[in-house]
Amino acid sequence: MVTAETTPHSTLPKNTPWATLLQLERMVRAAATQQELHFLIVNETRRLVSYRQAVLLIPSSTAASKYEVRAASSVPVVDRTVPFMQWTERLIQRLRETSNSHDIRQVEEADCPPELQSEWTEFTLGHGLWCPLTHPDGQMLGGLWFTRDQLWPEHEVTVLQRLSEAYAYAWRAVGPSKNLGWRWGLSRTRTWLLAGALVGALIIPVPMSTVAPAKIVAKEPLIVSAPIDGVIADIAVLPNTEVTQGDLLFRYEDTTFRSDYQIAERNLDVAMAQYRRAAQGAFVAADQKADVPLLKAEVELRETERNYAYERLAKVEVKAEQAGLVLYSDKSDWIGKPVVVGQRMMELANPRQVEVRIDLPVDDAIVLHEGAAVSLFLNAHPLSSVQATVSHASYHAEVLPNNTLAYRVTAQLGEGAPELRIGWQGSAKIYGEHVSLFTYLFRRPISALRPWIGL
Repeated sequence: MVTAETTPHSTLPKNTPWATLLQLERMVRAAATQQELHFLIVNETRRLVSYRQAVLLIPSSTAASKYEVRAASSVPVVDRTVPFMQWTERLIQRLRETSNSHDIRQVEEADCPPELQSEWTEFTLGHGLWCPLTHPDGQMLGGLWFTRDQLWPEHEVTVLQRLSEAYAYAWRAVGPSKNLGWRWGLSRTRTWLLAGALVGALIIPVPMSTVAPAKIVAKEPLIVSAPIDGVIADIAVLPNTEVTQGDLLFRYEDTTFRSDYQIAERNLDVAMAQYRRAAQGAFVAADQKADVPLLKAEVELRETERNYAYERLAKVEVKAEQAGLVLYSDKSDWIGKPVVVGQRMMELANPRQVEVRIDLPVDDAIVLHEGAAVSLFLNAHPLSSVQATVSHASYHAEVLPNNTLAYRVTAQLGEGAPELRIGWQGSAKIYGEHVSLFTYLFRRPISALRPWIGL
């Protein structure tokens, strides 16, 4: 008895249609991007079915029946403004309006809409084929429009039907889907347990916190204000300079003050001379005795004016009342500038006594109490934090120089805090009362929605 030897795995002959079909399916599965897949669809399909032109179209985002050209055979870059592309888009749109079938359809000149028949022979060779690309879930991802000069036999239509299914499956695999869904892969019991754990996590109490700009400022500085009205002539110290008690800080233009003092002294001398003459003449003429009290009052008035002019002249030079660090903006901001009595000019601060000033925006405000914890992150030391506690929070919001509305919060540094320089800036994280995790996460969205929902 003669037995034939068989091999466990038979192979298809090369260059057969079925071998080409399998090779095309392997190529589309290996495509990594939609652009690569589109190129394979319009160009490599020719290895299985002959055609003159292949155009890949996808549904438009504006209208379901409208289609847009995405790729074309033998064309590296598609230009949708050329007549052929525009005619093809209009043709497919009209065909889809008349029939929503997902089956392959042969299109002849008689099937062409009347307004497009005049260009049929120009843009096709006589026979067209519309091949929808439909995913197994029923979604139509796009379609292929083929043209050639021969009829489409039934076996080629069958092959294209099989190939279109592979194209649609690969298209969904490499591109975003319009029917996205998250498949949990969990049983009903585990799903309820996960939902319960999520709800339980949302009620966990956590400290409410907010972040706001912060700055190191002097604690209880001595305010140096203008003692008299005048024009600043010079500032003797630079900003951020330490001075001792009695050091000169700034001086006024003294021309007017010195002149007023000299004039007051001359007026006093004249009044004194008139008074002495009247007092001596009273012993000789009785009528001059009545002028003595009046001239004495005039002398006292002139003496008061002289003393006032002297006091103003004595305040031309302003000196430090205590030792400290001089804080102000810049010398050029004050020299030659007229000031009035009481106008704030500079501060004298102890560089070793500092505190934290926090500008808490109204939108980020939380309920604060004295002693609330603060974590200070300074720009000069971004890798470390400094602990502080809230000592005061204003009840009314103030308009800051940057035209924002904020609450002023003062915090005191804790014991063992490093030496910080006045003027350093950063961010402060303020911790308030404990709230649920849900309130912590959704406080801002709820605040934004409340004006719209009216709750």
